[in-house]
Amino acid sequence: MLNSISHNRTEETPEAKAHWFQSLSLPQRMELLCAYTNLILEFNPHIEESKDARPTSNRILIITKAEG
Repeated sequence: MLNSISHNRTEETPEAKAHWFQSLSLPQRMELLCAYTNLILEFNPHIEESKDARPTSNRILIITKAEG
């Protein structure tokens, strides 16, 4: 992975995003989580009242597109 800035959306892979997120400190991750939560609540203040949310299964499957 190169240590440079790219503005090409094709390089924004889920793996690259995960690597970036993992590079943040715990306080930075929490600050980002709070910012996302505030953004969601600002645009949809009634989301907390939603009754149609369902729990996920016990496992999560991550699917990535194979290169080639």
